[in-house]
Amino acid sequence: MSSMAPSRTRRIHPAWWVAGVTFLALVGAAAFRAVPGVLIDPLHAEFGWSVSTISAAVALNMALYGLTAPFAAALMERFGIRRVVVVALLITAIGSGLTVFMTASWQLILLWGLLVGLGTGSMALSLVATVTGRWFVARRGLVSGILTAGGATGQLVFLPLVAWADGRWGWRTAALATTAAALAVVPLVAWLLRDRPRDVGAVPYGGTAADDVDPVRSGAARTALRGLADAARTRVFWVLAVSFMICGASTNGLVQPHFIPSAHDHGMPVTTAAGLLAVVGIFDIAGTIFSGWLTDRFDPRLLLLTYYLFRGLSLFLLPSLFAPGVHLSMVAFIVFYGLDWVATVPPTLALCREFFGARAPVVFGWVFASHQVGSAIAAFGGGVVRDLTGSYNPAWYGAGLLCLLASALSISLRRPGTPTGFPQPPLQAAAAQAHG
Repeated sequence: MSSMAPSRTRRIHPAWWVAGVTFLALVGAAAFRAVPGVLIDPLHAEFGWSVSTISAAVALNMALYGLTAPFAAALMERFGIRRVVVVALLITAIGSGLTVFMTASWQLILLWGLLVGLGTGSMALSLVATVTGRWFVARRGLVSGILTAGGATGQLVFLPLVAWADGRWGWRTAALATTAAALAVVPLVAWLLRDRPRDVGAVPYGGTAADDVDPVRSGAARTALRGLADAARTRVFWVLAVSFMICGASTNGLVQPHFIPSAHDHGMPVTTAAGLLAVVGIFDIAGTIFSGWLTDRFDPRLLLLTYYLFRGLSLFLLPSLFAPGVHLSMVAFIVFYGLDWVATVPPTLALCREFFGARAPVVFGWVFASHQVGSAIAAFGGGVVRDLTGSYNPAWYGAGLLCLLASALSISLRRPGTPTGFPQPPLQAAAAQAHG
């Protein structure tokens, strides 16, 4: 009997099961976020709504997706991860499903913008920060990369499916299919997702019982707002927030909803353009996971410098790459942009942990909120630029310049031993040791 005991201790750590179901939840929620880029043209054709009007709904969705995140992180502290994620998936499914009945643009803004924005925002990157912070001490960078890839890749991999469903049966079928994807994950979340290692008699992966910090039971809104007030007194927060705002503008805000219409302006079929964005999603998996691996080993500031610099240069080239067909130069852009799509998340999250310690999930929620504010501005701005100039080119060039600014901001950060104004908690010490 004694010889069998060690084999039991080598079973898969429960943290990996939690990470797995979190990955699926993020992919399920991301299904609806694949819809906007494909359905801008069908909605314009059926209802006559302008690109600016449709982009306004997309912008509201993206803004709420980010602004909900810090409050969702606080709600997870108060009520637990499982409850928040189940409710968020149901809200997302309701918002998605009811769009098939809409007849006016305000309904698009209410359902697509408000409900789906709130639902998906409750499972945004604050969920990644919470799960990695509670369940992992070792491999945090790698796990944050994998989970981030789940959310971002789900948005892009669903694109060809949504485009195919729209072309064959119409946009309503595509919306219902994404509803089903979100609902399919609910039973798995209810069954496998647990709030803390202590709930299953375990300790965080690579850590001890001391790393399983007691939950904060104060009001969610108070926790979120206090986290913002404390973080806003530091320069590092503003550097991370502004650079991440630019990250959102140059990915979710501009490329995701406007790449397909922009490619279509140059004669490329919608299904082909959607397929290219799906390829971005495939390479995003490798890029984000590799970025997490790099974050465990190298200075996060240098990684951000590199990511933003080359992203900006690639956006300057993009307008010259559009054509009716797919050429090698466009394939090269798609592969690179996929590798770089959300590679910024693991190093940004690592810097939040290093500077803000146990408060990192809530603080990162606000940093991510800035990401989505940037996304919203770019989503709406891209539509306005297209309506006013008849071309997306000025938007691509503007996003490229902003990425160069983010690159400079990232490397300007200093990494003191103890952040000004914040005592060093155990989680911060662990993060500093991991990056030391």
